[in-house]
Amino acid sequence: MAMKSPSVSIRGLALSYGAVSVLQNLDLDIAQGEFIVLLGPSGCGKSTLLNCIAGLLEPSEGQVFINGKNVTWEEPKDRGIGMVFQSYALYPQMTVERNLSFGLRVSGLPKDEIEKRVKRAAEMLQLGELLHRKPTALSGGQRQRVAIGRALVRDVDVFLFDEPLSNLDAKLRAELRVEIKRLHQKLGNTMIYVTHDQIEALTLADRVAVMKSGVIQQLDDPHAIYNQPRNLYVASFIGSPTMNFIKGEIGGTVAAPSLALGKGDVALKSYASKKKLGVGQKVVFGARPEHLRLNAGNEAGLSDAFDAVVDLVEPMGSDSLVWLKLANQMLSARVESSQIYKPGEKIKVRFRVGLSSIFDAQSGERL
Repeated sequence: MAMKSPSVSIRGLALSYGAVSVLQNLDLDIAQGEFIVLLGPSGCGKSTLLNCIAGLLEPSEGQVFINGKNVTWEEPKDRGIGMVFQSYALYPQMTVERNLSFGLRVSGLPKDEIEKRVKRAAEMLQLGELLHRKPTALSGGQRQRVAIGRALVRDVDVFLFDEPLSNLDAKLRAELRVEIKRLHQKLGNTMIYVTHDQIEALTLADRVAVMKSGVIQQLDDPHAIYNQPRNLYVASFIGSPTMNFIKGEIGGTVAAPSLALGKGDVALKSYASKKKLGVGQKVVFGARPEHLRLNAGNEAGLSDAFDAVVDLVEPMGSDSLVWLKLANQMLSARVESSQIYKPGEKIKVRFRVGLSSIFDAQSGERL
């Protein structure tokens, strides 16, 4: 997407606890109205980065700008942000309406303005019929909607979400994910969202920042993150089941490179490499399970066929995951559930080479 003027800018941000470095010299520009997701495993620094933006943590180095203003040393309440946490943190003795309006009442906002904001948030989040209930009478999903509404009534430019759905069951997570996306489309505010759930990241984000050890490994739109991972870490972290990885070396010629596999070669002519593939170069060939074709004909875009044996089949509803042995390696292929395969069955495998990924074996970087 074309970058608008930055709503949030991070410059040289670092945070350490003694000798332990949590964030390392981070630079990040988030456009006005953009939905950015910080994605990574526990301990990668994503919540720490969010807390630095919120003002809940003071960075060791670097600066934070919100709407062009340096807020690095501002209090959280003065940063023009609304924050939604993993825990709902609602006041149990107050009704939904009182929970939504509490912060506004404390700040001395006029009563009619408070009523207007609460009504608007309640309509957006479908809380109208729940305004006079207390949190104990609400489901988990309803409580989280109230927590989102409490941030919403602040009428700020930037919303921060710290794993807001992780306490909910799978069905509620899916429902609230849709609601948050719809909310962003209605409001058009900047949203920064932390999660370890890649489905949330890929479905919600305009851009995803994949983090590891306090460093952003790749910042890109969901399509590029999934289909063109910048390195082996991103490729292995994104995708469930994970990408298939085959170690090998480049053969053939510079003009017509290939990858040796079993008794044959995978021609790499249709692979759009960013760097020239050198003959003899040690690489890792990556293919998503949906980019393997079983018992397919010699179609355009497919590699030659390789002999394989079915090891295990996992039915997954609309599709199935077929685990197979090919040249002493275990690979997974995603197929339609109508295609039936049995363990021990001999099959032919072809790769959609143009959609694959090739990484340098030493650096792990995409080639």
